[in-house]
This record gives sequence, C-alpha cells and structure tokens, in this order.
Amino acid sequence: MTNKKILSKDGFTFIKDITKTQAKYPVLSECPVCHHDLHVTKLECEHCSTVLEGSFTLSKFNYLDTEKLYFIEIFVKNRGNIKAIEKEMNLSYPTIKKMLDEVITVLGYNPEGSEETPSQPLPPPNIKSKLNRTEVLDKLEKGEITVAEAIETLGKL
Repeated sequence: MTNKKILSKDGFTFIKDITKTQAKYPVLSECPVCHHDLHVTKLECEHCSTVLEGSFTLSKFNYLDTEKLYFIEIFVKNRGNIKAIEKEMNLSYPTIKKMLDEVITVLGYNPEGSEETPSQPLPPPNIKSKLNRTEVLDKLEKGEITVAEAIETLGKL
C-alpha cells in the first residue's frame, strides 16, 4: 500500500503524502485484548522514511493514564506550585496532594519520600521477569508483597 494519493486540480496533478495528514494517536501501552504490556518493535522517521526495527522500551510515563499525564503537565507548567495548580484545576489542596501521591506511587516511588526496600528483589531492567501480571496480582492478594511493590514490579514487566 502506498502512502501517496494523487489529486487533480485545475488540470494539474498533485501527489499528496497522506501519512502526514492522518490523525496521530498516543502510543498504547496495554493490549486492549489481554491487558498485558505492549512493546514497541518499529520506529519510523516521517522526514526521511528511515525505519528501525527491534525491541524498544517505553518510559514509565507511557503507562500512566490520561488523567495522571494531564496532572503532570499542569504540575510542571506551574513549576510544582500547589497554589497555582489548585487555582488552574479548581481543586482543593488535599485533592491535589492525593493526585500527586497517586502519580508518585504509580511511578514506583514512595510518596513519603523514604526509600522503601521491597521484600523480594526486583529483576534488573531489560531482563525478562519470570513473573507475569497474574502472578504479581496473586502475590499481592496473598499479602506476600505490598501494593507499592506490585505497582513497581508491574511497571517493570
């Protein structure tokens, strides 16, 4: 399939690259069918059409939902000034604090700022974990790991 579309106007023929006008969607990080993490395997330059194929990782931020990404954008835009964030989002201080704590937790950190050592060591990055999502959730349900450890482990799978 070609990405070129031939258009005619006033007797002149134009070739339009439709890839540059198509809607762009955010990268999906979770499979809509089985809910496992998706992995990027192909990158393409719109300018020169260079294509890279391989196994690429997404950042922690790619796994955040739209609401949390919006909050981070507002937070950065306001340089972390909670009063300005409250005013822009029309929310109370406790709500902003709660949202910030949720983002911190989902990113794999402790909201209180103290370093929390997981009870079981996590696999190093880029090494395939023997655990899958279901096993992590089972460990969480049995109380073998904390919620923070489960979130961190799931983020690294």
